[in-house]
Amino acid sequence: MKSVSDFPREIIEEENVWIPVGDGLKLAARVWRPKDSGDDPVPVILEYIPYRKRFGSTVRDEITHKYLAGHGYACVRLDIRGSGESEGVLTDEYLQSELDDGVAAIHWLAEQDWCDGNVGMMGISWGGFNGLMIAAMQPEPLKAIVTVCSSDDRYADDIHHMGGTLLGDNLSWAGVMFSYNTMPPDPALVGDRWKNMWMERLTGSGLWLKTWLQHQRRDSYWRHGSVSDHYGDIKIPVFAVSGWADGYTNTVFRLMENLDVPRKGLVGPWGHTYPHIGSPGPAIDFLGELLDWWDHWLKGKDLGMDDENMLCAYMQDSAPPNPQYKYRKGRWVVEAEWPSPDIEPRAYSFGTGRHLVAEDSGEETEEVGMKVQSPVTLGLFAGKWCSYANGPDLAGDQRSEDGGGLIFQTHELEEDVEILGQPVVELDLESDQPIAMVAVRLSDFLPDHQITRVTYGMLNLTHRDSRQHPELLEPGKRYRVKVPLNYIAQRFEKGHRIRVSVSTVYWPMAWTPPESTKLTVYTGKSRIILPCRTKNVGGEEEASFDPPVCAHPPSTTVYEPGEHRWLVHRDLADQRSELEVIDDRGLFRFDDIGLTVGTRAVEKYSAVTGDFTSVRGQTEWIRTLQRDDWKIKTRTYTCLTSDENNFYIRAELDAYEGETRVCCMSWDETIPRDHI
Repeated sequence: MKSVSDFPREIIEEENVWIPVGDGLKLAARVWRPKDSGDDPVPVILEYIPYRKRFGSTVRDEITHKYLAGHGYACVRLDIRGSGESEGVLTDEYLQSELDDGVAAIHWLAEQDWCDGNVGMMGISWGGFNGLMIAAMQPEPLKAIVTVCSSDDRYADDIHHMGGTLLGDNLSWAGVMFSYNTMPPDPALVGDRWKNMWMERLTGSGLWLKTWLQHQRRDSYWRHGSVSDHYGDIKIPVFAVSGWADGYTNTVFRLMENLDVPRKGLVGPWGHTYPHIGSPGPAIDFLGELLDWWDHWLKGKDLGMDDENMLCAYMQDSAPPNPQYKYRKGRWVVEAEWPSPDIEPRAYSFGTGRHLVAEDSGEETEEVGMKVQSPVTLGLFAGKWCSYANGPDLAGDQRSEDGGGLIFQTHELEEDVEILGQPVVELDLESDQPIAMVAVRLSDFLPDHQITRVTYGMLNLTHRDSRQHPELLEPGKRYRVKVPLNYIAQRFEKGHRIRVSVSTVYWPMAWTPPESTKLTVYTGKSRIILPCRTKNVGGEEEASFDPPVCAHPPSTTVYEPGEHRWLVHRDLADQRSELEVIDDRGLFRFDDIGLTVGTRAVEKYSAVTGDFTSVRGQTEWIRTLQRDDWKIKTRTYTCLTSDENNFYIRAELDAYEGETRVCCMSWDETIPRDHI
């Protein structure tokens, strides 16, 4: 990525601006804007997240917002209440107070003499979420949003649940925020009150994992902030972005289908990152795309946005399995509208010889019950639900997983097949237990027999009819269920095979059922429906992007490099298998503010062969801050286990100022399982 410092307009930075919001609190913002914006006002672009503008998202903020500011915008990075230097305490995600604060901040920004009254919101992940939610609240100055890697449905498609299953990332993400919430504001900006603010956070933020586990179905807690329940409340243009390695891809397609405003969708090969720093590559000039978007909707320049294709997606070529792709070969394709008339559903039935049989082939498939009962450890090589482009967090060769599942595959393809959209699997099945789950993987079987996972889906079978009102299964009774897989664009090459794998476990991607379950899947009526693209199959690129450009990053001094590793351990003596994830960000100093930052996290997910009550997940985070004699260290630890009836949480928090421990807290919680 090329970084530049020469912009059309000279910029100034205000490192801490106080913005008044509700409850008499003030939120802390960092502002980059054209130097002459007091005389020549500009639109504002707001990014509103809890990741500490001072040290958490600093590098990304500077390369992004400086660039946009240099092209004629006031860019504002606002920390949510209780985070960074913002006052108050942060007690959960997307609270109404957070959204109300955001609306208040938008009105305040619109009234500044350097703002022309027009505001846009952009953000990735949390900032993409609250951008959608605040757009639905319709503050008058907010004219357009860019939502990257976000969700319109907090229960169906967020880090907490998938298909009614409890995701392992629910624990992982709880550990992230548990750690973030222990950090103090910077005394250099808030003065002597920093310690009182810190103590309020340490004692008041709470154990978010407990709150989340108390809501195991789609109740009012999850419906709050899920704009899928009221798409019509969004009245302004929306640019939705994600990547195939991200966990939030499906949202882009639902927004394109259900919004009734000018809208644009972009999906690349990336993980949970902005596309100008996108990995796996190719990264693109996303800041240039943003400038076109903002110039059109905030500055009123006619750049033909109304005539653009609705969706641009990266059609991935076949590739050998790799948990750490640097680059995915493929090409950009476009659709004028979504759903597209150029997508044709093509169904393949599950056949008795474990074949996938094209339903338009005329070949008969008889009904036979095939049983599958997966080991508790199936899924150790599945990667992460949401890749943070921190490889190796993608799925590896599926041969190591498929042995514990039920497999169906096509003969060698006689021509290329391209899919764009959401594959859906329909299963005719029965269970021997009242609570069961099913995981389905769609894979590319290469000629050398390597197997690359293309996409997947999971369903808690007690949620087969309702996310809000789950019902136990009746053992031995046949049910017909649909398992939607994640949206994907993929080319299956001639000579390859298309494979579908069905399993009853996908640990630690999803928490396991209370007991080992046996499913009987009936061939003939069970099938997969692929969204096959009918135009330009294997053809030329239909769109192109320039290489990424950004502003210069901040100057840093690295004292200790970081590391990111995924390790699978197997102890054959006690039959315990464990996935260990090491996420060490190293130790480095932001030179301009003299702040040294250290972060290290270790996550472990384990299970004992044959024992479904042995599954265990734990996270430990250690964070440090230092400037001269001011030294802060926090440690957070969370452990989640379960038996047939309950979840058990054990958590610890320790905070140190220098060598003195100033806070020590612990939790020991029991939460009943609710159809999971």
